[in-house]
Amino acid sequence: MTFRHLMALVNENLALIIMISAVVISAISVVYSKHQSRVEFVSLQKLEQHRDHLNEDWGRLLLEQSTYAGPSRIERQAKIKLKMIVPSAQQTVMIKP
Repeated sequence: MTFRHLMALVNENLALIIMISAVVISAISVVYSKHQSRVEFVSLQKLEQHRDHLNEDWGRLLLEQSTYAGPSRIERQAKIKLKMIVPSAQQTVMIKP
């Protein structure tokens, strides 16, 4: 087989070679796209799980805040730590404008 004969064969089948190349490139692109989709989906699931844990922590913190900010706890801490007392009627002064 000579070089001219080989070139003639390639010229005859050039369209077929181009189409086969396009199909192979397209198949590789589909596989890569599907892989990227799966990678991104796994990443999304991890982020959603992290968000759920943060929401749970936020709920616990709100509950803790409401416990510490309750009026009975504040009054108890004022009596214990600051030695405060509720004033009696004789100690109360009314100011009129």
